[in-house]
Order: sequence, then structure tokens, then C-alpha cells
Amino acid sequence: MTDFSDGIQFLISSLSIGGLYALMALGLVIVYGILRLVNFAYGELIMIAGYSLLLLGDTPLPWLGVAILSVIAAAIAGLLMERVAFRPVRDSSPTTMLITSFAVSTLLQSVALLTISPRPRPVRLPEFFVQSLTVGDVRIRVVDLIALAVTIVALVALTIFLRRSLIGIALRAAADDFTMTRLLGVRANLVIAAAFAISGALAGIVALFWIGRSSLVEPAVGLQPVLIAFIASVVGGLDSLRGAVLGGYVLGFLTIGLQTWLPRELLDYRDAVTFGIVIVILLVRPQGLLGGAAGGGR
Repeated sequence: MTDFSDGIQFLISSLSIGGLYALMALGLVIVYGILRLVNFAYGELIMIAGYSLLLLGDTPLPWLGVAILSVIAAAIAGLLMERVAFRPVRDSSPTTMLITSFAVSTLLQSVALLTISPRPRPVRLPEFFVQSLTVGDVRIRVVDLIALAVTIVALVALTIFLRRSLIGIALRAAADDFTMTRLLGVRANLVIAAAFAISGALAGIVALFWIGRSSLVEPAVGLQPVLIAFIASVVGGLDSLRGAVLGGYVLGFLTIGLQTWLPRELLDYRDAVTFGIVIVILLVRPQGLLGGAAGGGR
């Protein structure tokens, strides 16, 4: 019975954190597929959502309203990031765009540091972030179940949007061949802006649960998520939306699995072991698990 309950807890924890990793990776890949830009300022969208949680949390608004507004703030920040920072250099070399993403990241962190606080600040969170649910011998954190449900809903909603809406179909077409898509009359500015808005919204959703793990927000809060998103997207395939999701879940299961089964004296080396496994995967599949397939694995 103990093995069964441990297995259920492991499965739910892995699916929960893997879902968040998948959303992070999608936030990167949906922009990379069109512009061939790895947007390392993506972590600052998570930071903006986090500071929105902090600032709006001091208002009488219910937490659900604060959460929704924080996701919207991240989506708007994504739109502004594209319009102000990336659109002027869109026709430049990939190196220029990459440097621009680092510059935007540094600038936004500096603004948060100077205008709000260089120290971690506590955010208001509802009680379910610390509550647990016991079913028989299985003890599950309520926030893991909610995170699992929210990520599944977000992935399903995004899938429907990409397959059924005109903008979604244009996004998929642009990810396959952006030049041809523009020649067919699709407005480039609209498609790219939509990609950045979706990327921002996904970052906002991730921020709710990422920041909820520690209940603290700081200027560098987005650094670890953007690195995780990059690793997950490389594992799954940078040219594949489905690969990004798969890479996120693979990394999630790896993270929880190593945390669960590594001997206590080796836990400090968990990240090193994770990177070692990732390197092995890439040696076998340099293009990622689903990268390089026809149509980009979409």
C-alpha cells in the first residue's frame, strides 16, 4: 500500500511540475518557431506577473481576480516587448535579436530592482497553496492538483486555438514557413504580436504556481524558469510545439524522480545528474525528441 501511495504522489507531482515546464517551453517555442529567436527575456514576463500579484494583492480584489489580472499583465507586457524591443530589429541578424533579448531582460530586472525592491517580497496567496488532501494513504498537495488541472486546461485551450481560429492557423503556418505565409497575405505584425501575447499569457499562468511555491517575488525570479524552459524545449525539439510539451513533461518526471530516488548524500548533485541525462538524450537525438519531424512535429 505504501508503494502504491508513493507512486500516486510521484505521478501527480511529476505531472504537475511537468505541466508547468511544458507551458514554459511552449512560451519560448511559439516565438522561436516564427522569428527563430530564443527570447531570454521570457523570464521577465514571469517576473512582471509576480510583481502584479504583489501590487494587486494589496487591493480588496479577490485572489482569483488578482491572478487573472496578473496573467493579463504578462500578456500585455509580451505585446509591448515585441512592439518596442523586437519589432525594430526584426530584420536584423539572429545574433542581434538574441543580444536584444538579453538587453531587455537586464533592463526589466534593473527597473524592478530600482522601483520596487532588490529584496524578495512576500505575495498574498490563498490557503490552498499550503493545504493537503488525504485519500486513504495518499497525501496530495491541493496546489499540485490545481496546477495539474490548470495546465491541462491551458494546453487544451491553446490546442483548440491553434487548430480552429484564423490567427492560430496563421501562427502554425508561420511557424512552418514564415516567408510563404507573408506572401500569401497574412499580416506579419499580427501573427508575431499574437505569438508574444500567448507567450506572455503562458508566463503569467506559470508565475501563479512558480511564485506560489515560495510565496516570494524578486527581480531575478524569472532566471530559473527561463533556463528550464530552454532545456525542456531543446530536449523536445525547438521547432516543435508538441516537442516542447513532451520536453517539459520529461524534465518534470526527471526532476521529481531524482528528488525522490537519489540518495540523500547525492541530492546536492541532482541538477548535475539531470543535465547529464539531458546530454545523453541530445547525443541520441540532437534535434530533440520530436524535432526535425515533418512539419516541425506540430
